[in-house]
Amino acid sequence: MPLISKYFFSAILKVSTYCFFYFVAFGCSKKIEVTVGSNANVVIPISGNQKRLLALGDSYTIGQSVSATDRFPNQTINALAALGVRLQFPADIIAQTGWTTHNLLNGIVSANPQPVGPYDLVTLLIGVNNQYQQGDTAIYRIEFTQCLQKAIEFAGNKKQHVFVLSIPDYGATPFGAGNAAQIGLEIDRFNAINKQVCLQMNISYTDITTSTRMASSNPSLVAADGLHPSAIEYAKWATLLKDKMLPFVQ
Repeated sequence: MPLISKYFFSAILKVSTYCFFYFVAFGCSKKIEVTVGSNANVVIPISGNQKRLLALGDSYTIGQSVSATDRFPNQTINALAALGVRLQFPADIIAQTGWTTHNLLNGIVSANPQPVGPYDLVTLLIGVNNQYQQGDTAIYRIEFTQCLQKAIEFAGNKKQHVFVLSIPDYGATPFGAGNAAQIGLEIDRFNAINKQVCLQMNISYTDITTSTRMASSNPSLVAADGLHPSAIEYAKWATLLKDKMLPFVQ
């Protein structure tokens, strides 16, 4: 994603592919997105002091099955706006349904974002597809660490401006209900790794897994696809994040 002089332009790449989990459940093909910025093929002038948020991840970051406004990065921006903090809307996003840590690393290279200055806030949520594909936890540790290092670089090497979210437990959704216990155990195993890495690197870590497990008794927390979080669930994540982010963007 090139930048030209004072102008930051957003590019959106839409690729037809089968959705993570969704094709297993419903056998359908859907469009998924890798987005960096907002409107496709538009040159947008950005003021030098405008704050920006970059979100790295997978289907949970692009908000599979909810509107773009209801994606958790965008809800976080709106939550901060309610507190008087203005950030560029929508968030810049490098994410795609089905991505593992390996895919995200490659996706960052392909997107090649070159912002004017560092991002003020960077979020990272990645790992559910490593678990779903029965990926090696040792490899996940290595690649998650590399993803986190990239996030730190995007934040201008200011670790306190990076915010990691734990992996949601899709075993609490209708899709995963048949194997909920095993899914939960495996999600916990991967989360133990990403949490430990964050603690070792002194990075903010937000547990949203506990919240997603409430979906087993509250259908309103699940999107229409029976798998991904609803806008209501994403709003809960935004509330947790805005309180942690506020001191760094005031």
